[in-house]
Amino acid sequence: MIRREFIDIVTATGMATLKELRRLSMGRDDEINEFELLSMPYFDENKFAKICSERYAITFIDLRNAKVPQDTLSSLKKRYVTKWRAIPIQKTATKVTLATFDPSVVQDGSKELQDVFKKQVEFILTNISSWRKLFSNVKDSVDDLINNIQEVNNMTIQEESVKAEDISDDVVTFVNRLLAEAYVKKASDIHVEPYERVFRVRFRMDGSLVEVAQPPKSMMAPVVSRLKIMSQMDISEKRKPQDGRIKLLIGGNPIDYRVSSLPTLFGEKIVLRLLDSSNLQLDMTKLGFEQKQLDIFKEGIHRPFGMCLVTGPTGSGKTTTLYSAIAELNTPDNNISTAEDPVEFNLEGINQVNVKKEVGLTFATSLKSFLRQDPDIIMVGEIRDLEVGEIAVEAALTGHLVLSTLHTNDAPATITRLLNMGIEPFLVVAALNVIVAQRLCRKICINCREEKKVTIDELIACGFAPASAEKIKVYHGKGCEICANTGYKGRVAIYEVLQVTPKIRELVLRNASSDDIKKQAIKDGMKTLRMCALTKVAQGLTTLEEAVSNSSSDQL
Repeated sequence: MIRREFIDIVTATGMATLKELRRLSMGRDDEINEFELLSMPYFDENKFAKICSERYAITFIDLRNAKVPQDTLSSLKKRYVTKWRAIPIQKTATKVTLATFDPSVVQDGSKELQDVFKKQVEFILTNISSWRKLFSNVKDSVDDLINNIQEVNNMTIQEESVKAEDISDDVVTFVNRLLAEAYVKKASDIHVEPYERVFRVRFRMDGSLVEVAQPPKSMMAPVVSRLKIMSQMDISEKRKPQDGRIKLLIGGNPIDYRVSSLPTLFGEKIVLRLLDSSNLQLDMTKLGFEQKQLDIFKEGIHRPFGMCLVTGPTGSGKTTTLYSAIAELNTPDNNISTAEDPVEFNLEGINQVNVKKEVGLTFATSLKSFLRQDPDIIMVGEIRDLEVGEIAVEAALTGHLVLSTLHTNDAPATITRLLNMGIEPFLVVAALNVIVAQRLCRKICINCREEKKVTIDELIACGFAPASAEKIKVYHGKGCEICANTGYKGRVAIYEVLQVTPKIRELVLRNASSDDIKKQAIKDGMKTLRMCALTKVAQGLTTLEEAVSNSSSDQL
Protein backbone atom coordinates (compact mmCIF):
# COMPACT_ATOMS: atom_id res chain seq x y z
CA MET A 1 0.00 0.00 0.00
CA ILE A 2 1.34 3.45 -0.95
CA ARG A 3 2.06 5.79 1.97
CA ARG A 4 0.00 8.99 1.91
CA GLU A 5 3.19 11.02 2.29
CA PHE A 6 4.68 9.37 -0.79
CA ILE A 7 1.59 10.17 -2.86
CA ASP A 8 2.01 13.83 -1.87
CA ILE A 9 5.64 13.75 -3.08
CA VAL A 10 4.74 12.07 -6.40
CA THR A 11 2.00 14.63 -7.14
CA ALA A 12 4.21 17.54 -5.97
CA THR A 13 6.94 16.60 -8.47
CA GLY A 14 4.40 16.52 -11.30
CA MET A 15 5.29 12.95 -12.30
CA ALA A 16 1.67 11.85 -11.81
CA THR A 17 -1.56 13.46 -10.69
CA LEU A 18 -3.80 12.24 -7.89
CA LYS A 19 -6.44 11.43 -10.51
CA GLU A 20 -3.97 9.24 -12.42
CA LEU A 21 -2.98 7.40 -9.26
CA ARG A 22 -6.62 6.76 -8.43
CA ARG A 23 -7.15 5.40 -11.95
CA LEU A 24 -4.56 2.67 -11.21
CA SER A 25 -6.72 1.33 -8.39
CA MET A 26 -10.08 1.43 -10.20
CA GLY A 27 -11.99 -1.88 -10.14
CA ARG A 28 -9.62 -3.45 -7.60
CA ASP A 29 -10.27 -4.76 -4.10
CA ASP A 30 -6.65 -4.45 -2.99
CA GLU A 31 -4.49 -1.37 -2.57
CA ILE A 32 -2.01 -0.33 -5.25
CA ASN A 33 1.70 -0.33 -4.39
CA GLU A 34 4.58 1.93 -5.36
CA PHE A 35 5.96 -0.57 -7.88
CA GLU A 36 2.90 -0.09 -10.10
CA LEU A 37 4.08 3.43 -10.84
CA LEU A 38 6.62 1.78 -13.14
CA SER A 39 3.76 0.68 -15.41
CA MET A 40 2.68 4.28 -16.02
CA PRO A 41 4.13 5.38 -19.39
CA TYR A 42 4.63 8.96 -18.20
CA PHE A 43 6.42 8.04 -14.94
CA ASP A 44 10.20 8.29 -15.34
CA GLU A 45 11.67 6.71 -12.19
CA ASN A 46 15.20 8.09 -12.70
CA LYS A 47 13.93 11.61 -13.32
CA PHE A 48 11.68 11.32 -10.27
CA ALA A 49 14.56 10.13 -8.06
CA LYS A 50 16.84 12.96 -9.21
CA ILE A 51 14.13 15.59 -8.60
CA CYS A 52 13.63 14.21 -5.08
CA SER A 53 17.40 14.12 -4.51
CA GLU A 54 17.73 17.81 -5.32
CA ARG A 55 14.56 18.88 -3.51
CA TYR A 56 15.28 16.98 -0.28
CA ALA A 57 19.12 17.15 -0.42
CA ILE A 58 19.59 13.37 -0.29
CA THR A 59 22.30 11.60 -2.32
CA PHE A 60 21.00 9.62 -5.31
CA ILE A 61 22.69 6.30 -6.24
CA ASP A 62 21.54 3.90 -8.96
CA LEU A 63 21.74 0.47 -7.30
CA ARG A 64 20.66 -1.71 -10.21
CA ASN A 65 24.05 -3.47 -10.33
CA ALA A 66 24.82 -3.24 -6.62
CA LYS A 67 25.84 -6.42 -4.79
CA VAL A 68 24.84 -6.17 -1.15
CA PRO A 69 25.89 -9.00 1.25
CA GLN A 70 22.96 -11.09 2.43
CA ASP A 71 23.85 -10.54 6.10
CA THR A 72 23.55 -6.77 5.54
CA LEU A 73 20.18 -7.10 3.78
CA SER A 74 18.97 -9.37 6.60
CA SER A 75 20.06 -7.03 9.40
CA LEU A 76 16.65 -5.28 9.35
CA LYS A 77 13.50 -7.35 9.82
CA LYS A 78 11.25 -7.48 6.79
CA ARG A 79 8.36 -5.80 8.60
CA TYR A 80 10.53 -2.70 9.21
CA VAL A 81 11.74 -2.74 5.61
CA THR A 82 8.14 -2.81 4.42
CA LYS A 83 6.98 -0.18 6.91
CA TRP A 84 9.75 2.37 6.22
CA ARG A 85 10.69 1.44 2.63
CA ALA A 86 14.29 1.26 3.83
CA ILE A 87 16.85 -1.45 3.04
CA PRO A 88 20.31 -1.66 4.70
CA ILE A 89 23.04 -1.59 2.05
CA GLN A 90 26.13 -0.86 4.18
CA LYS A 91 27.09 -1.23 7.84
CA THR A 92 30.00 0.03 9.88
CA ALA A 93 30.70 -0.06 13.61
CA THR A 94 28.87 3.23 14.14
CA LYS A 95 26.56 3.76 11.17
CA VAL A 96 24.04 2.01 8.88
CA THR A 97 23.32 3.25 5.35
CA LEU A 98 19.75 2.65 4.16
CA ALA A 99 18.41 2.85 0.61
CA THR A 100 14.91 4.19 -0.06
CA PHE A 101 12.91 5.62 -2.95
CA ASP A 102 10.58 7.60 -0.64
CA PRO A 103 12.12 10.81 0.80
CA SER A 104 9.28 11.16 3.32
CA VAL A 105 10.60 8.24 5.39
CA VAL A 106 13.90 9.98 6.12
CA GLN A 107 12.38 12.24 8.74
CA ASP A 108 9.55 9.95 9.84
CA GLY A 109 11.54 6.72 10.22
CA SER A 110 14.99 7.86 11.35
CA LYS A 111 14.34 7.74 15.10
CA GLU A 112 12.68 4.32 15.11
CA LEU A 113 15.36 2.82 12.85
CA GLN A 114 18.13 4.26 15.02
CA ASP A 115 16.51 2.57 18.02
CA VAL A 116 16.37 -0.72 16.08
CA PHE A 117 20.03 -0.64 15.01
CA LYS A 118 21.37 1.16 18.12
CA LYS A 119 23.48 3.12 15.61
CA GLN A 120 23.32 6.27 13.57
CA VAL A 121 21.41 5.84 10.30
CA GLU A 122 21.80 7.69 7.02
CA PHE A 123 19.65 7.48 3.89
CA ILE A 124 20.42 7.47 0.20
CA LEU A 125 17.85 7.68 -2.58
CA THR A 126 17.60 5.15 -5.38
CA ASN A 127 15.15 4.44 -8.19
CA ILE A 128 12.13 2.24 -7.53
CA SER A 129 13.24 -0.68 -9.74
CA SER A 130 16.65 -0.83 -7.97
CA TRP A 131 14.92 -0.87 -4.60
CA ARG A 132 12.49 -3.54 -5.78
CA LYS A 133 15.39 -5.75 -6.90
CA LEU A 134 17.05 -5.43 -3.48
CA PHE A 135 13.74 -6.08 -1.73
CA SER A 136 13.35 -9.39 -3.56
CA ASN A 137 16.42 -10.61 -1.63
CA VAL A 138 15.19 -9.51 1.80
CA LYS A 139 14.23 -12.65 3.73
CA ASP A 140 11.50 -13.04 6.32
CA SER A 141 12.84 -13.40 9.85
CA VAL A 142 11.84 -16.40 11.93
CA ASP A 143 9.82 -14.15 14.29
CA ASP A 144 7.92 -12.62 11.37
CA LEU A 145 7.14 -16.06 9.95
CA ILE A 146 5.95 -17.44 13.30
CA ASN A 147 3.33 -14.70 13.43
CA ASN A 148 2.31 -15.51 9.87
CA ILE A 149 1.96 -19.30 9.97
CA GLN A 150 -1.42 -20.57 8.83
CA GLU A 151 -2.40 -24.21 9.22
CA VAL A 152 -4.11 -25.72 6.22
CA ASN A 153 -5.05 -28.97 7.98
CA ASN A 154 -8.25 -29.15 10.02
CA MET A 155 -7.12 -30.36 13.45
CA THR A 156 -10.24 -29.75 15.57
CA ILE A 157 -11.22 -33.40 16.07
CA GLN A 158 -7.69 -34.52 16.88
CA GLU A 159 -7.11 -31.77 19.45
CA GLU A 160 -10.14 -32.84 21.46
CA SER A 161 -8.52 -36.25 22.06
CA VAL A 162 -5.38 -34.83 23.67
CA LYS A 163 -5.47 -35.68 27.35
CA ALA A 164 -2.17 -37.17 28.45
CA GLU A 165 0.05 -34.26 27.47
CA ASP A 166 -0.49 -30.62 28.22
CA ILE A 167 0.26 -28.80 24.99
CA SER A 168 0.89 -25.30 26.27
CA ASP A 169 1.32 -22.09 24.30
CA ASP A 170 5.08 -22.43 24.85
CA VAL A 171 5.05 -25.81 23.08
CA VAL A 172 2.99 -24.45 20.18
CA THR A 173 5.38 -21.50 19.84
CA PHE A 174 8.42 -23.80 20.02
CA VAL A 175 7.05 -26.08 17.28
CA ASN A 176 6.11 -23.10 15.08
CA ARG A 177 9.60 -21.69 15.54
CA LEU A 178 11.16 -25.01 14.48
CA LEU A 179 9.03 -25.16 11.33
CA ALA A 180 9.70 -21.53 10.46
CA GLU A 181 13.43 -21.69 11.22
CA ALA A 182 13.84 -24.81 9.08
CA TYR A 183 12.11 -22.98 6.23
CA VAL A 184 14.30 -19.87 6.62
CA LYS A 185 17.51 -21.93 6.80
CA LYS A 186 16.42 -24.04 3.81
CA ALA A 187 16.75 -27.27 5.77
CA SER A 188 15.61 -30.40 3.94
CA ASP A 189 14.69 -32.36 7.10
CA ILE A 190 13.93 -31.82 10.79
CA HIS A 191 14.91 -34.58 13.26
CA VAL A 192 13.17 -34.54 16.67
CA GLU A 193 15.01 -37.15 18.74
CA PRO A 194 14.38 -38.52 22.26
CA TYR A 195 17.22 -40.03 24.30
CA GLU A 196 17.52 -41.23 27.87
CA ARG A 197 18.75 -37.93 29.33
CA VAL A 198 18.35 -35.40 26.55
CA PHE A 199 15.91 -34.33 23.87
CA ARG A 200 17.45 -32.74 20.78
CA VAL A 201 16.46 -31.26 17.43
CA ARG A 202 18.66 -31.37 14.33
CA PHE A 203 18.27 -29.86 10.85
CA ARG A 204 19.70 -31.40 7.70
CA MET A 205 21.21 -28.49 5.81
CA ASP A 206 23.12 -28.94 2.55
CA GLY A 207 23.20 -32.68 3.21
CA SER A 208 24.66 -32.55 6.74
CA LEU A 209 22.88 -32.78 10.11
CA VAL A 210 23.36 -29.83 12.46
CA GLU A 211 22.06 -29.65 16.04
CA VAL A 212 19.89 -26.55 16.50
CA ALA A 213 18.19 -27.08 19.86
CA GLN A 214 18.27 -29.18 23.02
CA PRO A 215 15.04 -28.29 24.85
CA PRO A 216 14.20 -29.60 28.33
CA LYS A 217 13.34 -33.31 28.45
CA SER A 218 9.94 -32.32 29.91
CA MET A 219 8.99 -30.80 26.53
CA MET A 220 9.59 -34.02 24.62
CA ALA A 221 6.12 -35.63 24.94
CA PRO A 222 4.13 -32.40 24.32
CA VAL A 223 6.26 -31.50 21.27
CA VAL A 224 5.85 -34.98 19.77
CA SER A 225 2.09 -34.87 20.45
CA ARG A 226 1.80 -31.44 18.86
CA LEU A 227 3.58 -32.64 15.70
CA LYS A 228 1.43 -35.78 15.54
CA ILE A 229 -1.73 -33.70 15.91
CA MET A 230 -0.64 -31.32 13.15
CA SER A 231 0.16 -34.24 10.83
CA GLN A 232 -3.16 -36.03 11.49
CA MET A 233 -1.58 -39.04 13.23
CA ASP A 234 -3.14 -41.09 16.02
CA ILE A 235 -1.48 -39.64 19.14
CA SER A 236 -2.66 -42.53 21.30
CA GLU A 237 -0.69 -45.02 19.17
CA LYS A 238 2.93 -44.98 20.32
CA ARG A 239 3.94 -48.56 19.48
CA LYS A 240 3.84 -48.45 15.66
CA PRO A 241 5.48 -46.22 13.05
CA GLN A 242 3.11 -43.72 11.45
CA ASP A 243 3.17 -41.37 8.49
CA GLY A 244 1.45 -38.03 8.11
CA ARG A 245 1.61 -34.67 6.43
CA ILE A 246 1.51 -31.06 7.62
CA LYS A 247 0.43 -28.32 5.24
CA LEU A 248 1.24 -24.75 6.21
CA LEU A 249 1.32 -21.30 4.68
CA ILE A 250 4.54 -19.63 5.86
CA GLY A 251 4.95 -16.05 4.76
CA GLY A 252 2.25 -16.72 2.17
CA ASN A 253 4.17 -19.67 0.67
CA PRO A 254 2.58 -23.15 0.73
CA ILE A 255 4.94 -25.61 2.47
CA ASP A 256 4.38 -29.35 2.92
CA TYR A 257 6.09 -31.30 5.69
CA ARG A 258 6.10 -35.07 5.18
CA VAL A 259 6.14 -36.54 8.68
CA SER A 260 7.30 -39.94 9.92
CA SER A 261 7.16 -41.24 13.51
CA LEU A 262 9.24 -44.15 14.80
CA PRO A 263 8.99 -45.77 18.26
CA THR A 264 12.46 -45.84 19.82
CA LEU A 265 13.81 -46.94 23.20
CA PHE A 266 13.10 -43.61 24.93
CA GLY A 267 10.10 -42.32 22.98
CA GLU A 268 8.97 -41.54 19.44
CA LYS A 269 11.41 -40.00 17.00
CA ILE A 270 9.82 -37.63 14.48
CA VAL A 271 11.40 -36.74 11.14
CA LEU A 272 9.87 -34.07 8.93
CA ARG A 273 10.84 -33.68 5.26
CA LEU A 274 10.29 -30.14 3.93
CA LEU A 275 8.69 -29.95 0.49
CA ASP A 276 8.83 -26.34 -0.71
CA SER A 277 7.61 -26.06 -4.29
CA SER A 278 9.14 -22.57 -4.58
CA ASN A 279 12.60 -24.18 -4.23
CA LEU A 280 11.95 -26.78 -6.92
CA GLN A 281 14.38 -26.05 -9.76
CA LEU A 282 12.70 -26.99 -13.04
CA ASP A 283 15.10 -25.12 -15.33
CA MET A 284 17.46 -27.80 -16.65
CA THR A 285 20.13 -25.22 -17.50
CA LYS A 286 20.51 -24.35 -13.80
CA LEU A 287 20.88 -27.84 -12.34
CA GLY A 288 24.66 -28.12 -12.81
CA PHE A 289 24.95 -29.93 -16.15
CA GLU A 290 27.89 -28.98 -18.33
CA GLN A 291 26.72 -27.96 -21.79
CA LYS A 292 27.73 -31.16 -23.59
CA GLN A 293 26.12 -33.27 -20.85
CA LEU A 294 22.92 -31.23 -21.07
CA ASP A 295 22.80 -31.59 -24.86
CA ILE A 296 23.09 -35.39 -24.59
CA PHE A 297 20.45 -35.61 -21.85
CA LYS A 298 18.03 -33.38 -23.75
CA GLU A 299 18.54 -35.38 -26.92
CA GLY A 300 17.70 -38.54 -24.95
CA ILE A 301 14.49 -37.23 -23.37
CA HIS A 302 13.24 -35.67 -26.61
CA ARG A 303 13.24 -38.98 -28.48
CA PRO A 304 9.71 -40.29 -29.10
CA PHE A 305 10.44 -43.57 -27.30
CA GLY A 306 13.10 -45.32 -25.24
CA MET A 307 14.30 -45.27 -21.65
CA CYS A 308 16.15 -42.49 -19.81
CA LEU A 309 17.48 -43.44 -16.37
CA VAL A 310 18.78 -41.28 -13.51
CA THR A 311 20.85 -43.01 -10.85
CA GLY A 312 22.44 -42.11 -7.55
CA PRO A 313 22.02 -42.60 -3.78
CA THR A 314 19.08 -41.29 -1.77
CA GLY A 315 19.15 -37.51 -1.50
CA SER A 316 21.32 -36.95 -4.57
CA GLY A 317 18.72 -34.88 -6.45
CA LYS A 318 17.35 -37.55 -8.79
CA THR A 319 13.74 -36.41 -8.33
CA THR A 320 14.64 -32.80 -9.18
CA THR A 321 16.40 -33.92 -12.37
CA LEU A 322 13.41 -36.04 -13.40
CA TYR A 323 10.92 -33.26 -12.59
CA SER A 324 12.95 -30.81 -14.67
CA ALA A 325 12.86 -33.26 -17.60
CA ILE A 326 9.10 -33.76 -17.16
CA ALA A 327 8.58 -29.97 -17.01
CA GLU A 328 10.42 -29.56 -20.31
CA LEU A 329 8.30 -32.29 -21.93
CA ASN A 330 5.03 -31.02 -20.44
CA THR A 331 3.26 -29.69 -23.52
CA PRO A 332 -0.46 -29.87 -24.46
CA ASP A 333 0.23 -32.58 -27.06
CA ASN A 334 1.85 -34.98 -24.54
CA ASN A 335 0.00 -37.29 -22.15
CA ILE A 336 2.33 -37.73 -19.17
CA SER A 337 1.72 -40.10 -16.24
CA THR A 338 3.94 -40.66 -13.20
CA ALA A 339 3.99 -43.30 -10.45
CA GLU A 340 5.76 -42.01 -7.34
CA ASP A 341 6.34 -43.18 -3.76
CA PRO A 342 5.25 -40.65 -2.64
CA VAL A 343 4.37 -37.70 -4.91
CA GLU A 344 6.56 -34.88 -3.60
CA PHE A 345 5.40 -31.95 -5.74
CA ASN A 346 2.21 -31.36 -7.68
CA LEU A 347 2.99 -30.52 -11.32
CA GLU A 348 0.23 -28.90 -13.34
CA GLY A 349 -0.73 -30.90 -16.43
CA ILE A 350 0.84 -34.17 -15.20
CA ASN A 351 -1.18 -37.23 -14.12
CA GLN A 352 0.55 -38.19 -10.88
CA VAL A 353 -0.17 -41.42 -9.00
CA ASN A 354 0.75 -42.09 -5.36
CA VAL A 355 1.91 -45.69 -4.96
CA LYS A 356 0.07 -47.46 -2.11
CA LYS A 357 1.28 -51.01 -1.49
CA GLU A 358 -1.36 -51.69 1.16
CA VAL A 359 -4.13 -51.54 -1.47
CA GLY A 360 -2.12 -53.26 -4.19
CA LEU A 361 -1.19 -50.07 -6.07
CA THR A 362 2.49 -50.77 -6.76
CA PHE A 363 4.89 -49.48 -9.39
CA ALA A 364 4.15 -52.56 -11.48
CA THR A 365 0.35 -52.25 -11.35
CA SER A 366 0.58 -48.51 -12.01
CA LEU A 367 2.75 -49.11 -15.08
CA LYS A 368 0.32 -51.70 -16.43
CA SER A 369 -2.56 -49.27 -15.97
CA PHE A 370 -0.62 -46.43 -17.63
CA LEU A 371 -0.21 -48.53 -20.78
CA ARG A 372 -4.02 -48.61 -21.09
CA GLN A 373 -4.28 -44.84 -20.66
CA ASP A 374 -2.87 -43.84 -24.09
CA PRO A 375 0.41 -42.46 -22.66
CA ASP A 376 3.18 -40.63 -24.48
CA ILE A 377 5.56 -40.30 -21.54
CA ILE A 378 5.74 -42.42 -18.38
CA MET A 379 7.77 -41.73 -15.25
CA VAL A 380 8.14 -44.47 -12.65
CA GLY A 381 9.73 -43.51 -9.35
CA GLU A 382 12.16 -46.43 -9.22
CA ILE A 383 12.92 -49.70 -11.01
CA ARG A 384 13.25 -51.98 -7.99
CA ASP A 385 12.75 -55.46 -9.41
CA LEU A 386 12.50 -57.57 -12.55
CA GLU A 387 8.73 -57.12 -12.93
CA VAL A 388 8.92 -53.31 -13.01
CA GLY A 389 12.04 -53.46 -15.20
CA GLU A 390 10.41 -55.72 -17.78
CA ILE A 391 7.25 -53.58 -18.00
CA ALA A 392 9.34 -50.39 -18.31
CA VAL A 393 11.48 -51.90 -21.09
CA GLU A 394 8.39 -53.19 -22.89
CA ALA A 395 6.83 -49.70 -22.71
CA ALA A 396 10.05 -48.12 -24.00
CA LEU A 397 10.12 -50.53 -26.96
CA THR A 398 6.47 -50.01 -27.89
CA GLY A 399 6.55 -46.29 -28.62
CA HIS A 400 6.65 -44.67 -25.16
CA LEU A 401 9.29 -42.54 -23.47
CA VAL A 402 10.06 -43.95 -20.02
CA LEU A 403 11.86 -42.01 -17.28
CA SER A 404 12.95 -43.71 -14.06
CA THR A 405 15.62 -44.05 -11.37
CA LEU A 406 17.87 -46.77 -9.98
CA HIS A 407 20.26 -46.95 -7.04
CA THR A 408 23.72 -47.60 -8.50
CA ASN A 409 27.13 -46.02 -7.98
CA ASP A 410 27.65 -44.72 -11.50
CA ALA A 411 26.13 -44.71 -14.99
CA PRO A 412 27.89 -47.83 -16.41
CA ALA A 413 26.90 -49.89 -13.35
CA THR A 414 23.25 -49.16 -14.19
CA ILE A 415 23.48 -51.36 -17.29
CA THR A 416 24.98 -54.20 -15.24
CA ARG A 417 22.20 -53.79 -12.67
CA LEU A 418 19.49 -54.18 -15.33
CA LEU A 419 21.20 -57.31 -16.66
CA ASN A 420 21.53 -58.76 -13.16
CA MET A 421 17.81 -58.26 -12.64
CA GLY A 422 17.27 -60.71 -15.49
CA ILE A 423 16.47 -58.39 -18.38
CA GLU A 424 17.93 -59.71 -21.65
CA PRO A 425 20.94 -57.76 -23.04
CA PHE A 426 19.33 -57.23 -26.47
CA LEU A 427 16.30 -55.63 -24.77
CA VAL A 428 18.49 -53.36 -22.63
CA VAL A 429 20.48 -51.97 -25.59
CA ALA A 430 17.32 -51.54 -27.66
CA ALA A 431 15.48 -49.64 -24.93
CA LEU A 432 18.17 -47.39 -23.40
CA ASN A 433 18.61 -43.81 -24.65
CA VAL A 434 20.74 -42.23 -21.94
CA ILE A 435 21.85 -42.82 -18.32
CA VAL A 436 22.62 -40.03 -15.86
CA ALA A 437 24.46 -40.58 -12.57
CA GLN A 438 24.57 -37.72 -10.09
CA ARG A 439 25.67 -36.50 -6.68
CA LEU A 440 25.28 -33.24 -4.74
CA CYS A 441 28.35 -31.30 -3.61
CA ARG A 442 28.11 -28.53 -1.04
CA LYS A 443 28.89 -25.10 -2.47
CA ILE A 444 31.43 -22.81 -0.84
CA CYS A 445 29.81 -19.89 0.99
CA ILE A 446 30.50 -16.85 -1.18
CA ASN A 447 30.47 -14.58 1.87
CA CYS A 448 33.50 -16.19 3.52
CA ARG A 449 35.23 -17.84 0.56
CA GLU A 450 39.01 -17.62 0.56
CA GLU A 451 41.88 -19.27 -1.27
CA LYS A 452 43.38 -22.40 0.28
CA LYS A 453 46.96 -23.54 -0.22
CA VAL A 454 47.13 -27.03 -1.71
CA THR A 455 50.27 -28.65 -3.10
CA ILE A 456 50.52 -29.65 -6.74
CA ASP A 457 51.11 -33.27 -5.68
CA GLU A 458 47.83 -33.27 -3.74
CA LEU A 459 45.93 -31.91 -6.74
CA ILE A 460 47.48 -34.52 -9.06
CA ALA A 461 46.60 -37.27 -6.57
CA CYS A 462 42.98 -36.15 -6.67
CA GLY A 463 42.87 -36.38 -10.47
CA PHE A 464 44.03 -33.06 -11.91
CA ALA A 465 46.40 -33.19 -14.86
CA PRO A 466 49.89 -31.88 -13.97
CA ALA A 467 49.53 -28.92 -16.35
CA SER A 468 46.19 -27.94 -14.77
CA ALA A 469 47.44 -28.49 -11.22
CA GLU A 470 50.08 -25.79 -11.66
CA LYS A 471 47.50 -23.14 -12.61
CA ILE A 472 44.48 -24.00 -10.51
CA LYS A 473 43.33 -22.06 -7.45
CA VAL A 474 41.50 -23.98 -4.72
CA TYR A 475 39.05 -22.28 -2.37
CA HIS A 476 37.24 -23.08 0.87
CA GLY A 477 34.90 -21.25 3.26
CA LYS A 478 36.41 -20.15 6.55
CA GLY A 479 32.95 -20.01 8.21
CA CYS A 480 30.68 -17.07 8.95
CA GLU A 481 27.25 -16.17 10.31
CA ILE A 482 25.62 -16.64 6.89
CA CYS A 483 26.71 -20.30 6.59
CA ALA A 484 26.41 -21.13 10.31
CA ASN A 485 30.24 -21.41 10.41
CA THR A 486 30.23 -24.45 8.13
CA GLY A 487 31.94 -22.75 5.16
CA TYR A 488 29.21 -24.08 2.85
CA LYS A 489 25.95 -22.58 1.59
CA GLY A 490 23.78 -24.42 -0.93
CA ARG A 491 24.60 -27.38 -3.14
CA VAL A 492 25.49 -28.00 -6.77
CA ALA A 493 24.95 -31.21 -8.72
CA ILE A 494 27.71 -33.13 -10.47
CA TYR A 495 26.76 -35.43 -13.33
CA GLU A 496 27.97 -38.39 -15.33
CA VAL A 497 26.02 -38.71 -18.59
CA LEU A 498 26.38 -41.96 -20.54
CA GLN A 499 25.14 -41.96 -24.11
CA VAL A 500 24.41 -45.46 -25.40
CA THR A 501 26.63 -45.46 -28.48
CA PRO A 502 27.01 -48.37 -30.99
CA LYS A 503 30.26 -49.46 -29.29
CA ILE A 504 28.56 -49.50 -25.88
CA ARG A 505 25.78 -51.64 -27.37
CA GLU A 506 28.33 -54.12 -28.70
CA LEU A 507 29.94 -54.45 -25.26
CA VAL A 508 26.57 -55.01 -23.56
CA LEU A 509 25.61 -57.72 -26.07
CA ARG A 510 28.94 -59.42 -25.32
CA ASN A 511 28.18 -59.28 -21.55
CA ALA A 512 31.17 -57.02 -20.92
CA SER A 513 31.90 -55.89 -17.37
CA SER A 514 30.92 -52.52 -15.93
CA ASP A 515 34.58 -51.45 -15.99
CA ASP A 516 34.87 -52.22 -19.72
CA ILE A 517 31.70 -50.24 -20.41
CA LYS A 518 33.06 -47.32 -18.39
CA LYS A 519 36.38 -47.29 -20.27
CA GLN A 520 34.56 -47.24 -23.60
CA ALA A 521 32.18 -44.52 -22.41
CA ILE A 522 35.17 -42.34 -21.43
CA LYS A 523 36.71 -42.94 -24.89
CA ASP A 524 33.36 -41.85 -26.35
CA GLY A 525 33.59 -38.57 -24.43
CA MET A 526 31.85 -39.24 -21.12
CA LYS A 527 33.02 -37.15 -18.14
CA THR A 528 32.96 -39.20 -14.94
CA LEU A 529 31.60 -37.92 -11.65
CA ARG A 530 35.17 -37.27 -10.44
CA MET A 531 36.01 -35.29 -13.59
CA CYS A 532 32.85 -33.22 -13.22
CA ALA A 533 33.51 -32.64 -9.51
CA LEU A 534 37.07 -31.44 -10.21
CA THR A 535 35.67 -29.01 -12.78
CA LYS A 536 33.49 -27.50 -10.03
CA VAL A 537 36.62 -27.19 -7.86
CA ALA A 538 38.44 -25.39 -10.66
CA GLN A 539 35.46 -23.03 -11.01
CA GLY A 540 35.63 -22.21 -7.30
CA LEU A 541 32.16 -23.63 -6.61
CA THR A 542 33.10 -26.42 -4.20
CA THR A 543 36.02 -27.65 -2.13
CA LEU A 544 38.50 -30.36 -2.97
CA GLU A 545 37.25 -32.38 0.02
CA GLU A 546 33.66 -32.31 -1.26
CA ALA A 547 34.74 -33.32 -4.76
CA VAL A 548 36.73 -36.29 -3.47
CA SER A 549 34.08 -37.49 -0.99
CA ASN A 550 31.31 -37.41 -3.61
CA SER A 551 33.18 -39.27 -6.35
CA SER A 552 35.26 -42.43 -5.97
CA SER A 553 38.87 -42.54 -7.17
CA ASP A 554 38.19 -45.22 -9.78
CA GLN A 555 36.10 -42.72 -11.69
CA LEU A 556 39.11 -40.91 -13.12
